[in-house]
Amino acid sequence: MYLLLAAHADGAALQEITAEGVPEPSNPEPRVVSAGDLAGVVRGIEGRHPRWIWHRTQDWYPALLRAGVELERCYDLTLCGAILAHSEFTAHTGYAQAAEKLTQDDELNQPPRALQPPPPPPEQGALFDAPAPGRRPGQSLEALRAEYAAQQESLGQAGTDSGAAGADATRRQRLQLLLAAESAGAMIAAEMQHTGVPWRAELHEQILAEQLGPRPAPGQRPAKLESLTAELRRLLQSPALNPDSPQELMRALHRNGIEVKTTRQWELKESSHPAIVPLLTYKKLSRLHAANGWTWLDTWVSNGRFQPEYVVGGVVSGRWASRGGGALQIPRQVRGAVHADPGHKLIVADASQLEPRVLVALAQDSKMAEAARDKDLYAGIAAQGFGGDRAKAKVALLGAIYGATTGESGRLMPQLARTYPRAVGFVEQAARDGEAGRTVTSRLGRSSPPPSERWLQSQQSSTAEEQRRADSIARSRGRFTRNFVVQGSAADWAACWLAELRRRLRAMRSAGTAAGQLVFFLHDEVMVQCPEDDVADCIRAIEDSAAAAKELLFGRIPVEFPVSVAVVDSYDNAK
Repeated sequence: MYLLLAAHADGAALQEITAEGVPEPSNPEPRVVSAGDLAGVVRGIEGRHPRWIWHRTQDWYPALLRAGVELERCYDLTLCGAILAHSEFTAHTGYAQAAEKLTQDDELNQPPRALQPPPPPPEQGALFDAPAPGRRPGQSLEALRAEYAAQQESLGQAGTDSGAAGADATRRQRLQLLLAAESAGAMIAAEMQHTGVPWRAELHEQILAEQLGPRPAPGQRPAKLESLTAELRRLLQSPALNPDSPQELMRALHRNGIEVKTTRQWELKESSHPAIVPLLTYKKLSRLHAANGWTWLDTWVSNGRFQPEYVVGGVVSGRWASRGGGALQIPRQVRGAVHADPGHKLIVADASQLEPRVLVALAQDSKMAEAARDKDLYAGIAAQGFGGDRAKAKVALLGAIYGATTGESGRLMPQLARTYPRAVGFVEQAARDGEAGRTVTSRLGRSSPPPSERWLQSQQSSTAEEQRRADSIARSRGRFTRNFVVQGSAADWAACWLAELRRRLRAMRSAGTAAGQLVFFLHDEVMVQCPEDDVADCIRAIEDSAAAAKELLFGRIPVEFPVSVAVVDSYDNAK
């Protein structure tokens, strides 16, 4: 059963449609429901296991959760449309071509929108930019129905220009899995925001008092920062120094013979001046005060919960982002405040060495797969090709994934390539594709952004200097695509892991066998809170979901995706 849910002047409109997106012949007429009645109507329909189709999950699901209505599945038109508009698997379809034209028209005729960044730069940092939007459907019932039908038509055509029927079917299946996982992720994000991370405000206050001193008056520095400021003023002979001002700090450092170009930690540590140690301490504590101090606590923690908004697919590689509160950057200094409720435990599980293992699976490198059979992939690689030196093996492999060609990584790369030609060849090909202006695609079908017009123009060189610059820019894009194909595929795996885990936890709650809830997710790490008696069942669900995600993406391959599990009372004890 497929049910469209759209905004209406009188509340909401619902319409049953077919899998292809046309009105259900046996029940073609839409139904209008008042805003006050919507939760009850949805609750009554949910027992028929519909797939809810809507413009954005965030438009509807949070309010339904507040009304006590939890749904099984949905299809998020905005998230799915962004994938279909830019996937290599659907690039030949009318849907993708219309989205490309819309983007071009926007660039020519419209001012930049807040949610549409400029074309991605050629630097690796573009992995963390927001993805370009796809088509933007209207929100009427008819507009959403037409959009869903267009997306299903595009999905049905996925891969049909590849020339091999089997390959086409595989591409469609992968892309369909990605759309389902992305939509499930949207529901998980809303559910985690609703549930919140269990957060003990009094423990947070205690941490701040220990680190910074008593809560200061508004606009004042905490006692420990004030004390460090006085020490820095004395050591740098600058009585009025404001260490929070980069300009003032740089001038004071230079006056004292500390010739640094930035105030970054690694550069400051090169100096032996007595002001460096208190300065580094000041910077660390100042970050804590600014990012997670008393103002943050007052703003973001309420009734024992931290409830940020997660942004599914918030970066181009498919990783999540967050809006407000820095949910994906909970520093170690305050993790002790993330504390299980009485009678409960936190289960913190992370996928061990996820991106390197994804590379093994993508490249089908049997020798590296053999090294990955033990839990520590780096140790396995070290034993095969680096004389047992785990540190060198790790540097070499991460250098291959991230495109490090200088320093220790550059020196170790030839040995890695000799030992694992398939794995290194895979990322090298992705880099060459990027350098040539081509796109690369994750395992399930999320493609990297195409080169911007500025990038294309940069490659039209006529002088030797312009050619050198063009080559440098091309190599930068190669580093981006080299990492994108691995990071994007790891995000595919994580999306499936989350969706599978949600399904299992829901089934366990329905059966009354366990009551675990997802409360946090960060790239390759999940946190589940559950009653103490349910810990073993929830761990089994986490591990089984990881195994299922591997098979969904890669089938039954001889590569394991183990998860490290910690059962703790507070987050700081997880690692």
